[in-house]
Amino acid sequence: MPAAIDEAKLHAFAMKMLGDLGGAMSVPTVRLGFRLGLFDALAAGPATSTELAQRAGGLHERYVREWALAQAANGYVEFDPATERFSLSPEQAMVFHVSDSPVYLAGAFEVVAAMIEAEAKVEECFRNGSGVRWGDHAGCLFCATGAFFRPGYVNNIVQSWIPALDGAEAKLRGGAKVADIGCGVGFSTLLMARAYPESRFVGYDFHAPSVEQARRHAQEHGLDDRVRFEVSAAKDIAGRDFDLVTTFDCLHDMGDPRGCAAHVREMLAPGGSWMIVEPIAGDRPEQNLNTIGRLFYNASTMICVPTSLDQEVGAGLGAQAGEAKLTQVVRDGGFASVRRATEGPFNMVLEAR
Repeated sequence: MPAAIDEAKLHAFAMKMLGDLGGAMSVPTVRLGFRLGLFDALAAGPATSTELAQRAGGLHERYVREWALAQAANGYVEFDPATERFSLSPEQAMVFHVSDSPVYLAGAFEVVAAMIEAEAKVEECFRNGSGVRWGDHAGCLFCATGAFFRPGYVNNIVQSWIPALDGAEAKLRGGAKVADIGCGVGFSTLLMARAYPESRFVGYDFHAPSVEQARRHAQEHGLDDRVRFEVSAAKDIAGRDFDLVTTFDCLHDMGDPRGCAAHVREMLAPGGSWMIVEPIAGDRPEQNLNTIGRLFYNASTMICVPTSLDQEVGAGLGAQAGEAKLTQVVRDGGFASVRRATEGPFNMVLEAR
């Protein structure tokens, strides 16, 4: 006999689903807002749809009006019915306009679009247990991933993560040799290089198009005299005697994270350390059934696990591996000391020595 339906619970659940669907349907319109400069134009001050269309470079008003009303319904912009003007509150601007804000989310919407684009490829993985090679997921996922993580790196690497390590900041200020493994398009490497002009940096990534972009970024920022980028899998890096090795949000994506850990140990100079930045997570699944865990588990299903399972070993740690599992992986690589140096809303930082 089927269980009785609790009408109140059904209504509440249906409303939750409608809210979730509304958020999902906002993805293409928000991406248009970023690409067409509509959020930036609105940050200049309140505007009618006609004024906003003109500010954004002469867009068609009818489309702009529907877009602006959609964002008002989303709660992403404000609408004054008396003046028919739209505006961005300071808090909304932090998400949609201020690119160095810790909660700037342009990259997040690009990641979601890439996840949807790669759906058929990941579905096939469910059927045969294979993976999806990094860079083959969809469009420019590696660009979107770099943009997604950049705000967190801008606001944390130099300000709180490196200072939490034992003696690393003093070495960097005096002149250290640093390897950034899994550097992607180079944001993390270049942020460190700008902050510590006496040090030298090498960014490594196994994805050649990412390395090409990283090299361009280094040239654009005038840092290519102290920073170089090389195409290499983590276990194939030839460099040695590094004072600091960093991995930002990538250890869990690797096929053989234990092999990476063992290789990092060989790369370090005496007294050197490894900074491992990973998504924040509890050690038990039920600890991650929350807003942050929801984001990371979904992204991990579509991106992280398929990327790992495409590689040698295919450990498939996932983005919510948790400190205990990550610590064991690092210890298996031969590190005697592993500790949580610091944490934030989205990341934990482990230090291995």
